[in-house]
Amino acid sequence: MDLLKALRAEESKFLVQMEAARQQVETVRQAIKLLGGKSARNGNRDTSAPTKRRMSAEGRARIAAAQRKRWAKVRAQARKSAR
Repeated sequence: MDLLKALRAEESKFLVQMEAARQQVETVRQAIKLLGGKSARNGNRDTSAPTKRRMSAEGRARIAAAQRKRWAKVRAQARKSAR
């Protein structure tokens, strides 16, 4: 029965190591959260998608107007050269 006693002692050691590792992981997660990490729950994996850039309607309108102006210039030059 010495073997059974030795196995229980090893199990006990591993349980202590598991608890220490769990505490270390929790400490790291808290540090990530404190430093502004979004994905502290997922450990090393960062599953958050990159944020999409948003453009205001005013900005889109300015870009569209500038593009229309550029195309008008191209069409004007094409008409000029066709004559």
